[in-house]
Order: sequence, then C-alpha cells, then structure tokens
Amino acid sequence: MKRKYIAAPYIIWMSAFIVLPLIFVSYYAFTDKTGGFTLENITAILDPLHIKATLLSLELSLACTILCLLISFPLALVLRRLNMNNKGIIILIMILPMWMNSILRILALQMILSKNGILNMILSWFGIAPLSIINTPGAIVFGMVYDFLPYMILPIYNAVMDIDNDLIDAARDLGASNPSVIWRIILPLSKPGIISGITMVFIPCLTSFVIPDILGGGKIQLLGNVIEQEFITSMNWHLGSGLSFALMIFVVVGLAFSEKQEKKDRESLVW
Repeated sequence: MKRKYIAAPYIIWMSAFIVLPLIFVSYYAFTDKTGGFTLENITAILDPLHIKATLLSLELSLACTILCLLISFPLALVLRRLNMNNKGIIILIMILPMWMNSILRILALQMILSKNGILNMILSWFGIAPLSIINTPGAIVFGMVYDFLPYMILPIYNAVMDIDNDLIDAARDLGASNPSVIWRIILPLSKPGIISGITMVFIPCLTSFVIPDILGGGKIQLLGNVIEQEFITSMNWHLGSGLSFALMIFVVVGLAFSEKQEKKDRESLVW
C-alpha cells in the first residue's frame, strides 16, 4: 500500500494535465456552439485547406525524420567505436542544447538564417551571394532537425551499444565485410531503437507550430498552426478541438503501429 502512495503525485499530475484536457478537447470536438452533438468539427479535417496543411505537415515531418535518421545512425556507429571519455563528451554536446529553452534556440536560429543574419554575413565575406533560407519549408525542416535530433540520437545510440560484440566478431570471423555486418547484424538489432527514435521525432514534428511560426514567418501553414489560430485568433475552440482530435487519432494509430513493430522485434530477438 505504501508503494501505491508513492505513485499518488504522478496520478494527480496525469489527471490534471492529461486526462482533464483530453476530456475538455473531446467535449468541444463533438459539440457545436450551442452544446449540441456534431461531427462537423472532426470531418473539417477533410476541408481542402486543412488537407493541404496536413499533407505539408506530413511532408516536412517525414523529411525531418529521414534527415535525423541519416545523421543519427552513422553517428551511433562512430560513438560505438570511441573510448568512454570521448563518447561521454560527444553525448554531452548532443544533449547540451536541450538544457536551453526551445523557443530561445529557435529564435537564435532565426537570427542566423535571416536575410541579414550571421550566415549571410559570413558568406558575404567570401563573396558568395546571400541565401534566402528564412521563411521557407527548408528553414522549417532545418529548425526541426536542430530541435529534435537528440530524440533520434539517444534511442539509436542505446540500441547500438546494447549489441553484443561477440556477434560482430563472429560475423567478421566468418568473412562478413563491414557493410554486411552493418546491414545484417547491427541494423536489425538496432531496429527497436530506430523505431523509438522515429516515433519521438515524427510525432512532435507533425504537431509542431512554434518552429513553423518563427522560421516560416507565418507564411507557411502547417496543421499545428491552423489549430493554434483556431484557438488563439478565431477563438473557435470547437473547430480547433475537432482538428486536434483528428490529429490525435492519427498520432495514436502511429503509436500503435510502432508498438506493434517493437513487440515483433522483441519476439524475434527472443526466438
């Protein structure tokens, strides 16, 4: 019984900041301004404007996830080969930006990528024409990669480090080349970490609205920005909740799929 009491603060926190908000969102999503039941707020996701924002959100989230994966997996392989001291320093460098407020980091990135920012100033010193990066989808993807990269690195790094060295040594003793070792041993065994990393990056990117708002200059509307405007600007909480609920369904389906894949991977490793 005493152990159950230890969990009481978490239960109170979860009830206040997870369960109750979900109840309120669900109520507004399925009601109109008169309080009557309706599905129009949910089906509004099929509006051409909202479909365009959703597809763009999926496109940029997928691009960010792929870039994070292409950076994180080779980095995890490199860290595996390093000694403990260098490894700890590199991991610290990777998570150090997370100690600073996310909005401050994105604002700093805005100053770097702006038309008269630090990047174009450096390019001008070398006689290179300034780049128009800010207020573009590329700037948003760059900001997402910068913000969410640690969430991809850490699970992949942990999965790669858990691989038994004897398996790799045995494969090399049997004549396997380095690409074969990576493709047939390291990659399959690190698949649970890869799936976790993809989930931890793709979903925040899909629901993000601060990064597109700052680095997109309000000119590029993702679904998160549309939902934010419905709540803050239009004060249409019913439509905003409906779009949020539809997006939440998509996220839950994605989480269920990733959990199913992880379960299959764990069972295959046992066998």
